[in-house]
Amino acid sequence: MRANNLEQLFKQVAKYSLLLVAVIAVVGGLVGFLVAGGNGLISALIGALVAFLFSILTIASVFVGSKLSITGFYAVVLGGWLIKIVLFGIVLVLLRGQPFIDGGVLFATVVVTILGTLAVDSFAALRARIPVVDEN
Repeated sequence: MRANNLEQLFKQVAKYSLLLVAVIAVVGGLVGFLVAGGNGLISALIGALVAFLFSILTIASVFVGSKLSITGFYAVVLGGWLIKIVLFGIVLVLLRGQPFIDGGVLFATVVVTILGTLAVDSFAALRARIPVVDEN
C-alpha cells in the first residue's frame, strides 16, 4: 500500500517499524539466549525496545515538524535528535555494569534495529505518492 499523504506515511512507518522490532526482538532474543543465556535474551529485548522508542521519537518529530515552516521543521527535528542523544547517553549509563546485560548482544540488537528501521523509513518514503511541490 502506498501512502498518499503524510499521515498515512507516518502510520505505515510506525506499523512496519513495530513489526520489524517484534521480529528482531524474537530472533535477537533467541540468538541472544543461545549466545549468552538469559542475559542475552534480556539484552536483545532491551536493545530492540530502546531502538524502537528512538525510532518513534524520530517519526513524531518529523510529523510535528512537517506542520511547521521549514525553519520550525529543522528546529523540531534537530531538537528531537539532541534529546535522543541525551536520552541514549542516560540509558547507556543506567545499563553500564548491570549484571543482566550482555554488551555484545545489546549492541548488535540496537545496530540491527536501527538499520532495519532506517530501511523501513526509506522504503516507505520512496514508495509514497505525496507531492513535494506546492501547486500555489
